[in-house]
Amino acid sequence: QVRLVESGGGSVQAGGSLRLSCAVSGHTFSRNSLGWFRQAPGKEREGVACLNTGGPSTYYADSVKGRFTISRDSAKNSVYLQMNSLKPEDTAMYYCAAAPFLCGDRWPNQERYADWGQGTQVTVSS
Repeated sequence: QVRLVESGGGSVQAGGSLRLSCAVSGHTFSRNSLGWFRQAPGKEREGVACLNTGGPSTYYADSVKGRFTISRDSAKNSVYLQMNSLKPEDTAMYYCAAAPFLCGDRWPNQERYADWGQGTQVTVSS
C-alpha cells in the first residue's frame, strides 16, 4: 500500500501561481506512475497530469497544457504540480494518486489508480 499526502493548496487571484506537493510513502516500488486529479463543485473528478516514475514521460489535460508542470523529486519521495497562470475554472479539490501502470494514453482513467490522497483545496478568484 502507498500513502499519499497533499499540501500547498490555497487561495490565489487569477494569473497567480501555486505549487502543490504530494509526499509519497509505503510500497512505492509497486507504483509506476503518479497523477494529479481535481474535482470542482458539482463536477466529476478529472485528470490533470501524469508522470511515469521511472522516466521523463509526462501527460497533461488539454485545459492545463502550457500552464501546469508535473515533476518528481525521488530523493524526497515527492511529486509536485506547479500551477501558473491560474484561472477561476482551476478552482477545485486537487488529489494525488498512484498507479501500478505507466501513464500512457489511458492515464486519465481513475480506475487505474490504486492509491489516493485526501486532497488539497485550490481556489482562484477573478
